[in-house]
Amino acid sequence: MTAISPDAAVGERLPAPAAPTRLRVEHLREAFGITTTRPRLSWTPPRGATGQVAYRITATNGWDTGRVDSAQHLLVPYSGPALEARSRFEWQVRTWTIDAGGSENVSSWSEPMPVELGLLDPTDWTAQWIGPSEPEVHAPGERPGYGFHKTFTLASVPEAARAYATAHGIYELFLNGERVGDQQLTPGSTSYNTTLQVQAYDVTSLLRPGINTVMAVLTDGWYRGTFGFTRDADMYGTQTALLAQLEIQSGNGRTVIGTDESWLVTGTEIVRADLMAGQYVDFRGGRSAAANVGAAPKASAAVVRHGSYDTLAGPVAPPTRVIEELAPVSIIRLANGHQVVDFGQNLHGWVRLNRLAPGHPVTLVYGEALDAGGDVTQDHLRPLDFRRPGQFLPAGQVDQVTASGAPAEVFEPRHTTHGFQYVSVQGLPGDLAGHDITACLVHTDLEPLGTFRCSDGRLNRLHEIVRWSFRDNACEVPTDCPQREKAGWTGDWQLFVPTAAYLYDVTGFSRKWLRDVRADQWDNGVIANISPSPGPGATSADFMAFVNGSAGWGDAIVMVPWEVYRASGDAEILAENWAAMNRWLGFVRNTAESRRHPARAAASPVPAAHEQYLWDTGFHWGEWMEPGGPEPDLFAARSADHGIVATAYYRNTTALMARIADVLGLPEESLALAALSENIRQAWETEYLDSSGQVTEPSQANCVRALAFDLVSPGRRPVVTAQLVSLVRAAGTHVGTGFLATPHLLPVLADNGQLDLAYELLMQDSEPSWLVMVDRGATTMWELWNGIDAAGAPHQSLNHYSKGAVASFLHRYTAGLRQAPGSAGYERIIIEPRPGAGLTSAATSHQGPRGLIQVEWKKDDGGLQLRAGVPAGTTAEVRLPVGPPAVVGPGTHHFTVPAWDGTRPQPVRSMQ
Repeated sequence: MTAISPDAAVGERLPAPAAPTRLRVEHLREAFGITTTRPRLSWTPPRGATGQVAYRITATNGWDTGRVDSAQHLLVPYSGPALEARSRFEWQVRTWTIDAGGSENVSSWSEPMPVELGLLDPTDWTAQWIGPSEPEVHAPGERPGYGFHKTFTLASVPEAARAYATAHGIYELFLNGERVGDQQLTPGSTSYNTTLQVQAYDVTSLLRPGINTVMAVLTDGWYRGTFGFTRDADMYGTQTALLAQLEIQSGNGRTVIGTDESWLVTGTEIVRADLMAGQYVDFRGGRSAAANVGAAPKASAAVVRHGSYDTLAGPVAPPTRVIEELAPVSIIRLANGHQVVDFGQNLHGWVRLNRLAPGHPVTLVYGEALDAGGDVTQDHLRPLDFRRPGQFLPAGQVDQVTASGAPAEVFEPRHTTHGFQYVSVQGLPGDLAGHDITACLVHTDLEPLGTFRCSDGRLNRLHEIVRWSFRDNACEVPTDCPQREKAGWTGDWQLFVPTAAYLYDVTGFSRKWLRDVRADQWDNGVIANISPSPGPGATSADFMAFVNGSAGWGDAIVMVPWEVYRASGDAEILAENWAAMNRWLGFVRNTAESRRHPARAAASPVPAAHEQYLWDTGFHWGEWMEPGGPEPDLFAARSADHGIVATAYYRNTTALMARIADVLGLPEESLALAALSENIRQAWETEYLDSSGQVTEPSQANCVRALAFDLVSPGRRPVVTAQLVSLVRAAGTHVGTGFLATPHLLPVLADNGQLDLAYELLMQDSEPSWLVMVDRGATTMWELWNGIDAAGAPHQSLNHYSKGAVASFLHRYTAGLRQAPGSAGYERIIIEPRPGAGLTSAATSHQGPRGLIQVEWKKDDGGLQLRAGVPAGTTAEVRLPVGPPAVVGPGTHHFTVPAWDGTRPQPVRSMQ
């Protein structure tokens, strides 16, 4: 009888535990300037352990837990001496663990992790909000940068010094001509009406005895600059402002230098700066921002501004930085003199140019595609102007620099960002060399967690495209695209967050964004389409108000916390958002129970009993960008009946909330929500299935949702599956889903007996399909399936990650690693490779909260070989093509499935 042979089914014995790793505080690798006084600490058990049985934490502030008999190593609450503003300590941990042989081992001490609190209370601030005097305010997108500076004298080198800073706008801080820190776009993007981040910096090494100069450069940023598709400006205020406090500790006490009216204000080399439009610099107009400008001309006293101290907060997410630098792959000079630089990769950020032309403006035009003449085109990125029907707004993304001729002058526009692969350098007489220009990739400094590879090069390339597209859209908040809008659309993140959380640690990143989503929630429970957002009163286009509250977008307030909890195991994320979830559900439920779609009311004046559970009114984006579907018409959608989509999300949201209530220890709420969810399911089935069990509004998307959201009873699933298969075949075996359903399409087929069809769709290489993007040279995911058409013309954004949610299929099905139902933090996993499309190997890894998980399989004529690495505290159920599942614990496990055919009896599994 054929046997599954686990070559080391009980796990290979690994070396004795060394030390815990990956120390974190509130999910942060860097806990500097935080403002929580009872932070939670986490670590990963030492490699080789099967489970932790005890730990001991010690810290430099005298905290010592002693041995604590506990398996907990995630989110352990701080319990040391009370923490106050400016408190600092270093902590480390050692653990007692059980190895594969059952012996208890005590680890070495971990490397220490520093923790420092920032300013916690308004009374901790003596600095005042200040700003420039602006007798004339330029038009949005054309406003200059201002410099704020102050000189002071120190008798000696300080023992320690900290700078705390934030702004209404974007600021950079300098001390004695040196830029402070490596964070970019500070203070970052938040809902400024409720939260403004403060950055803390250790500046001890930048100070010197004698005269010192502190300076800040301030531009509009998200606070006052143009933003989004509509290019609205002044959304949070009409005046920029700076708040900075330098605290210097020496033997005779603390010296505090805070912003006030004694600071001087000057112009800077930044002629204008805007996140959307670009940045113009003229180095001839004054000293460099990084220089000592104490003697700069035309200085005036700063103006004290009104600004809140109550909204100030420390970091909950990693900072934004220059993460990577790319060299050109080609530079071509065109007949018109323009030099087109190709970086070979669509990315988000800016370029650093160190070859300039003194006295001559050099213009940089950024774009994702080239026109027929080989120059950069931006036509596909120009948004419609809702103020002038039929007209388009400029795409922006243009920088300009005029050099003064001073030695070592370098242009790096850090007060704007762009989405680009190509840059057209215009007005530069000399030829650029590769070392003259560098692309700077800018995004939130997220820790990579997940990998994938397989035997098919195009699928590997697809996975890399997905990864890059997310990186380009992970700047401060999860944006839809890095060029045309840069907006935190809720729908985009809810459908991609499962993929993102596998590839990167997005826990703090999502937690920060969810804080904005809650802040932006309307009084009636509506979740705004975009967060951060100042609200409908601050935008010019009417559609920015009435399109909020859409199914699939507003549901992000439930779906995102749930997925982040599942990935991280942090139930506090659910608790933080529970009230907002209920307000959203209240809006949906009230709408469903109190309103009927006019067409339904006209057909039957008396509503059927099930109609109270149908959400069929209001605006909904629906299955946005559905191939072959109607052209998007926002105003027509305002009165359309999207009940089949909205009611499906109503069902899904209530089902998730029932599970969330269970996690939060709310049994009564869980039972009530589960009952409501079942009533909605029955109502959907009653309204949208015909007597044969088929979906009455047939589309791939509606069938996918029926199966993914368990909208149909078990006996009807085969009918809906057959209908979906028929629709896929009728489309020539092409994807027919749009925005919402695409992430679920392949998993639904695989889970309902159609794995081969799922692979056919994955490997399809004509429009619409994923591999069309690969074959046409995409380096990021496109907004449209035909982002670059067969003739090579670009359409809309070429950097939207939403369709990249297909990467989850590669992780969970192709490579075969997924979390078990009911598990959180990868406590229980399922390893189940499901090969297809002729693939002969695949591998994936994920750095989960408990450690590194690895799955690798290869297939040949001799059968299938599987290697699985399971970390401490994790249980894996290994499901192979034949034989019963094997349940294994921590360790490295090898399984061999010899060649088999479907007629053989079920084999038995032997274990060593």
